Amino acid sequence: MKIPYLKKKSEIKSCHNVQWEDNYSWIHQKNILEVLQDKTKLDPEVKRYLDEENLYAEHHLKDTKNLQKKLFDEIKGRIKLDDESLPYKDHTYEYWTKTTAIGNYSIKLRKKIDTNDIEEIWNGDEEKAKLKTEYFGVGDLEISNNDKYLGYSLDTKGSEYYTIFIRDIKSKKIITKEIPETSGGITFSLDDKYIFYSKLDENHRARKIYRHTIGNLNKEDELIFEEKTEAFTVALSISSDEKYYFINTSDHNTSEQYYFGIDEKKPVPKLIMTREKGILYSVNSWDGKFYNHTNKNAEDFKIDLSDSLVNQNWKTFISPKDEVLIGGLTFLNNWIIRSETSNALDKLFIRNISTDVEEELIFSDEKIYVPGVSLTQRDRNTDNIYLGYSSPKTPSRVYLYNLSSKSKKLVKEQEIPSGHKSDDYIVERVEFKSHDGRLVPLTITRHKKTIINGSANLLLYGYGSYGSSMSPSFSSTRLSLIDRDIIWATAHIRGGMEKGMKWWKEGKLTNKKNTFEDYIYAAKYLIDNKYSSKKKIIGMGGSAGGLLMGAAVNQAPELFLGIIMAVPFVDSLTTNLDHSLPLTVGEFDEFGNAKDNKQHFDYIYSYAPYNNIKKMDYPHILITTSLSDNRVLFDEPAKFTAKLREYKTDNNVLLLKTEMNAGHGGKSGRDGAIEEIAIDYAFALKISKKI
Repeated sequence: MKIPYLKKKSEIKSCHNVQWEDNYSWIHQKNILEVLQDKTKLDPEVKRYLDEENLYAEHHLKDTKNLQKKLFDEIKGRIKLDDESLPYKDHTYEYWTKTTAIGNYSIKLRKKIDTNDIEEIWNGDEEKAKLKTEYFGVGDLEISNNDKYLGYSLDTKGSEYYTIFIRDIKSKKIITKEIPETSGGITFSLDDKYIFYSKLDENHRARKIYRHTIGNLNKEDELIFEEKTEAFTVALSISSDEKYYFINTSDHNTSEQYYFGIDEKKPVPKLIMTREKGILYSVNSWDGKFYNHTNKNAEDFKIDLSDSLVNQNWKTFISPKDEVLIGGLTFLNNWIIRSETSNALDKLFIRNISTDVEEELIFSDEKIYVPGVSLTQRDRNTDNIYLGYSSPKTPSRVYLYNLSSKSKKLVKEQEIPSGHKSDDYIVERVEFKSHDGRLVPLTITRHKKTIINGSANLLLYGYGSYGSSMSPSFSSTRLSLIDRDIIWATAHIRGGMEKGMKWWKEGKLTNKKNTFEDYIYAAKYLIDNKYSSKKKIIGMGGSAGGLLMGAAVNQAPELFLGIIMAVPFVDSLTTNLDHSLPLTVGEFDEFGNAKDNKQHFDYIYSYAPYNNIKKMDYPHILITTSLSDNRVLFDEPAKFTAKLREYKTDNNVLLLKTEMNAGHGGKSGRDGAIEEIAIDYAFALKISKKI
């Protein structure tokens, strides 16, 4: 089939006395945020190119159609389709969700405590059918405190512009005006007269918080708070003791917080502490005290305590530890629960408030696992919690755990209907030296039958941005590759927070290349230790993980058999120079500000995947994107593909697949998500010659 080519229209760009040519910049439309909401505004020539690439991808994946179907059935076969979540007790009702075999979206249910009358208050599939929309994204689903109203927010394009609706549960009627162009979150006031929400500005940034009177059909909503700094976005929450509303405004590494009482008739947000660059803090209140989770004078966080916000006198409650990330607190009347992360592993700690004794909760013999805790009810006067864990080989298990008696009862286990034997799999945690001697954790999962002699294919997954840690949790989907003799390795590279804030700082701004080096050295370690060989490794990453893939493949293409990039951030210099785009300004402290800082410009220019494509052989590459993605515009992977076609000197497959009705997270619905995984895995198996 004819290879698609995007027309070249030369544009000479310049910044800081540096000039470069961009032959494909013309595909970026000035009204791009309008295009995200209305695809009919897409340039017809660009649409034609995306359609051609889709046909080309379909042609080259035609021989995997049966395999895709098999993988889809296999992955779906590991999911208990008729499933229910554990109940959460509110004041009057127990609430839970369920999924069905035929549905793609969840159903929300409730029953009055101590009765058996179950009421369905939300059915995602029915709501989607009513709207006759292909994409159906639910931002939030909240119940009012009096249990009368259902608040929900919907995105029907994938562009993350959410419209809020408030419905009377009994009559099923909308009882207030629709609120468009919000960030999606809904907070009911405790008296159920109002909701609070954040509105998106013209650059898709949430910088204003409004209070809406329930029942208001016409009037303007009341502006409660406005953030003036473009890089900051806002959110509102209720304190654990339900005495205060907290407004948090922040970018990725600096925050500021305001509070007002739940009884204030006209809310007046009061500043807690003035923002300081590089300082994150988050205050909560419980039992007449205020707890501050902060990195001030504590690189990996600590928790301070004060009796007052008016006369603040902060004392250390949980001390900082080097390269151990101190997590936040969960409160019960008699207990405080908290977490720590070190070396890409999480731990849970329980403190008895009356004795002030703290102990670690250990509830698995496995060395590599992810613990989790959640509340069973809104009333905090209880000793019971839900305690769960999973590992790369063990499906999730949740226990009802009594903190006082230390008794536990298994209440939910992730079922794998098609069958699963944990003992068939081997999980290893190793550390390897990166380019500068730093030890980087690596989690490796393989089938016990897979031979370690360099003959196995291996999928190397990475992300490494925004301080996001990759947890070694269970994934039933990955078994489709692992069972076919493909080892799965997750590299806990710098840019995440697996080893604390320092780990993040060493992988951002002008340290960003450490992220790429860590990943490349992970591949080299796996080759040197016979887990795989050159040209047998498949790289995989999405979004900022797509930036990682682009940088790694430009730098060390010889290591890889193939690369799978989802919604990849590959034209990072162009995006960083455009301050009108939704995320750019808020990410100056993550990636730098190339427009106003020559050092940042030179550094980003030196690694930005689009600007560093070379005339050389590249491995097989599958790139997926979505037309309505506002986080990483489809421009980026489209331009990257076009330029790669022009430069690459090999005959390997290069495919660009664009979802025309989806956003950053891909297709909506359970089946849609599985279909996308099946395509990625079919591509991996095709290039590994395992069809």
